[in-house]
Amino acid sequence: MEAYKTKHTSWSTYDHGSVHAFSGIPNRAFVLVAEAFGGFAWEKAGKIWWSATNSDGIAPTCTFAQFADATVSVAEEMFGDDAGKTVRECWNMVGVVEGRG
Repeated sequence: MEAYKTKHTSWSTYDHGSVHAFSGIPNRAFVLVAEAFGGFAWEKAGKIWWSATNSDGIAPTCTFAQFADATVSVAEEMFGDDAGKTVRECWNMVGVVEGRG
């Protein structure tokens, strides 16, 4: 995440807060989660992301950390505590950790 911030310092003027510049961060987290679970992406990772994005707890202005927390919670609800830990580890790998946006 810090590498994105360094690389895209001037994008915010042209990119509505860098929404396009930073879109690779949650995309990469999704890929890591899908790889960690194995199988097809829609079997676990897709269900987690879909449920999180459609939950009432996600505001249009949520931060990466808030969305990460939502995916962790959904993973725990759907697949257990170990799944939640796996999702959290994947978010940590892309630089989104608890308490940071």
